[in-house]
Amino acid sequence: MSSVHSVTASAPGKTNLFFAVGPLQPDGFHDVASIYLALDLREEVTVSPAADWSVSVSGNVSVEQLAAVPTGPENLVVKAAKRVAELAGCDAQPVAFAIDKHVPVAGGMGGGSADAAAALVAVDSLWCTGVAARLVETVDLGADVPFSVTGGIAIGLGRGEQLTLITDVPQLNLVLVTSDEGLSTPAVYRRLDELRAARGIDPAEAPEAQVADELILALKAGDSAKIASLLKNDLQEAALDLRPDLQLTIDAGLAAGALTGFVSGSGPTVAFLVADANAAEEISQKLHARGHNAIATAGPAAGAFIRDEI
Repeated sequence: MSSVHSVTASAPGKTNLFFAVGPLQPDGFHDVASIYLALDLREEVTVSPAADWSVSVSGNVSVEQLAAVPTGPENLVVKAAKRVAELAGCDAQPVAFAIDKHVPVAGGMGGGSADAAAALVAVDSLWCTGVAARLVETVDLGADVPFSVTGGIAIGLGRGEQLTLITDVPQLNLVLVTSDEGLSTPAVYRRLDELRAARGIDPAEAPEAQVADELILALKAGDSAKIASLLKNDLQEAALDLRPDLQLTIDAGLAAGALTGFVSGSGPTVAFLVADANAAEEISQKLHARGHNAIATAGPAAGAFIRDEI
């Protein structure tokens, strides 16, 4: 174990520029084909040796969202620390976690997964376990955790953990509109299966999930207009069915000048692809004026890394 008193790590939230949901599997999950984009909205997790496990939460998200974050052993950061010990073949010593949240809670942006990714690299450093190269072997913590460790922009297959990085993608600018009323990811998947069944499609026989090659080419070319025309999220239909008000948010962003708008992951965050950084600021201000909690952001962003050791 290390003599370091605390370690702070940073990890990115994400959006899914493309999200195809394949057939329902016997275990209740779905294989997916996704294009993940890591964003410059980042979580920070500070870990310190302690007599007992503990989790504290602060950040610039709303009080309601902070209150929704579990502070007991069910929080993913605790599970992440124990997974580091498992990978290293050592005993897990109690850790105090201080989470500084900047990614919306239950917003379809992988905030909890970013916490877990930051905790993985921080605890690995604190304990000097030397398992950094294996921290992507953590899809059991959550489908988005391996990508938050890696960052950048990547194709994700399987449950999302089979990652292939897409290199040389120019910066993409987005505006996010968050909501204090979360959406349950399992509930959104269940509703998608119900909607498919209502159309006569057996959820277990839905088409296999595949990424559009044309979109990858557009990303590498930095062709924002082409990218906008190719974005897709199979979960959006279900999210809008459960939260019809999100369509009004999409309409507002399009009216403000966004190239396209879409539900981020399972929602309820709505993401807008915009032309450039200036457009992101202008559109976010317009949406603020209409009462929306809008955030200008960009990606690809770096994966999880150590920010400070004390």
